[in-house]
Amino acid sequence: MTGGERLVVSGLVAEAGGVEILHGIDLEVAPGEVHVVMGPNGSGKSTLAHAMMGRPGTTVTAGRVAIGDTELTGLPSWQRARAGLFLALQQPIEVPGVHLDALAAEALEAAGRPATDAADALVVEAQRLGLDRRLLARALNVDLSGGERKRNEILQLAVLRPCFCVLDEIDSGLDVDALRTVARRVEQATTEWGLGVVAVTHFRRLLDELRADRVHVMVGGRIVAVGGPELADQLETTGYAALAAGPTPR
Repeated sequence: MTGGERLVVSGLVAEAGGVEILHGIDLEVAPGEVHVVMGPNGSGKSTLAHAMMGRPGTTVTAGRVAIGDTELTGLPSWQRARAGLFLALQQPIEVPGVHLDALAAEALEAAGRPATDAADALVVEAQRLGLDRRLLARALNVDLSGGERKRNEILQLAVLRPCFCVLDEIDSGLDVDALRTVARRVEQATTEWGLGVVAVTHFRRLLDELRADRVHVMVGGRIVAVGGPELADQLETTGYAALAAGPTPR
């Protein structure tokens, strides 16, 4: 991928469990930009994250997801990851028997980078995230707290250095200090290697810690408003119901 290629979601329609959830989502993220997607429960935010990454259980029926000229729609998740897209899950899963250092080494090698870089990078990034180094020796996410799992997701992000990431409620389960640490590392990545970010959240508090270039409000599977960080301030006063009638001018 070249430095100027954008992550583009165009006319995306997707269903889960045979029910259409997304009704035509448009989103474009440039390298180094942070886009925050906000919305109430059941608005389709996590479905959007899963559809972008090709997570099983979510089916795209129309539209496209692409990084530059690389079409991601229809590719399995591992090929999307190789193309430069990373998904931090809302509820990271345990993977018994698979250790983080081995996972990182394999992922780096698949990306054409030296697998030997993994061990040192994990130690450095764990320190930056305030994650106990002893946890690096455990199987992936096994016996980790919810907050430790979220830090572990950002640890993998920092080691793998993808072009773009989707953070599905990375703030969920984090206290104020942990959220500040995680948000700071993500924001640093936008300048360190030009990471483009799509951050999904319910709450404005994420924007107190993570600088957003654009805020997208999703209601009923549609983007109904787009603006700057001030849009999140508006939601504090009006709530989502005031925006549910239809899209505002962009």
